[in-house]
Amino acid sequence: MSEVLSIVLGGGKGTRLFPLTQARAKPAVPFGGKYRLVDIPISNCINADLKQIYILTQFNSASLHLHLAQTYIFDTFTNGFVEILAAEQTFEHSGWYEGTADAVRKNFIHFRTQNPSYYLILSGDQLYRMDLRDLIKKHKESGAAITIACTPVPRKDAGQLGILKTNKKNEITEFVEKPEANDISDFRIPQELRKGKGKDDSYLASMGIYVFNAATMESSLANEYTDFGKEIIPEAIKKLKVNAYIFDGYWEDIGTIKNFYEANLELTSLKPRFDFYDEEMPIYTHMRRLPPSKMNFSNMNQSIAAEGCIITNASISNSIVGVRTIIETGASLNGVICMGADYYESEAQKSLNTEKRVPNIGIGRGAVIRGAIIDKNACIGEGCRIGIDDLARSDGNYGHYYIIDNIIVIPKNSVLYPGTVI
Repeated sequence: MSEVLSIVLGGGKGTRLFPLTQARAKPAVPFGGKYRLVDIPISNCINADLKQIYILTQFNSASLHLHLAQTYIFDTFTNGFVEILAAEQTFEHSGWYEGTADAVRKNFIHFRTQNPSYYLILSGDQLYRMDLRDLIKKHKESGAAITIACTPVPRKDAGQLGILKTNKKNEITEFVEKPEANDISDFRIPQELRKGKGKDDSYLASMGIYVFNAATMESSLANEYTDFGKEIIPEAIKKLKVNAYIFDGYWEDIGTIKNFYEANLELTSLKPRFDFYDEEMPIYTHMRRLPPSKMNFSNMNQSIAAEGCIITNASISNSIVGVRTIIETGASLNGVICMGADYYESEAQKSLNTEKRVPNIGIGRGAVIRGAIIDKNACIGEGCRIGIDDLARSDGNYGHYYIIDNIIVIPKNSVLYPGTVI
């Protein structure tokens, strides 16, 4: 698979995931207690023996750099790499990436040195497990210039995705980006093509995963178009053979706070649709060498606890407890994503906190939290009540916390003093 160069699009400012992207790039947002979003596409590549991977990003990339440097280290015999290509100034280009296609175009100088036969374009904010070897194989067999991975979605989700129409040979004949309220009834998957894929009112949506022949990629970007979905793909369909690769497994776009929250908590269900326990196709991440989590007299129901946690006399339900989380006596969490901490506080640091009357990192004694995302290194004081009291709440920025889609988000490194009520 050395003839395939994989490119993960890290996105722009990540405004739809703000404030989780306030101090980090979107691909670096923690997920599932111990992972980062970028681990999903990279792991899919590694499982398919695709080990020449570039990550394109331009905002807040420091933590992403650190995560990749600590995690994806290939030996000298694999000829593999995982590297970030952040937006840079050159004699040819002096501005930021203007879109997905523009990001790829501005990095051809780096891509050409690998002499790929095919380019695999992946998104950095989706949750799925796909056999990318089969995708590449089907692309080669089809003789298509471009192959687009797509999945059936209901009409209510189609408005925010790229919707396509295919013929009986899986050739794409039409494509419309984010149709929203437009009439797309004629894009509905025909009965004879459905074959168990989707329901009666289903549409094929682009997953943002593309395979390009190398020459096709060069010619398709020999213009000023900036976006694959809005411009490059619709234009290519008019001139070239573009095929659909239909994927009917679990796929979720987790680019918004609501989708991020729901996709995380879905992992805690008895039979989650996405299985992290698949030894055949594992999801890789940074090996932190943390001790096992310790539960002292606690009650945990349908929840996940990552490594290095200490949970004492607490009640936790339908929640995710991230790495190094300290939860004190009497705390109660329900429907909470707690991202954990980057470090353990020393006894000296805790003594200094006491002098300054600042809570320690973690969840304090008697804190009660419902329906919230607690970002890393947050200090939640004793007796705090978050999402419990029937207060009039609307979406917005409230200084030390945010409300988005009725979900309370406590930003990274925040301090909530004892007794705070949100």
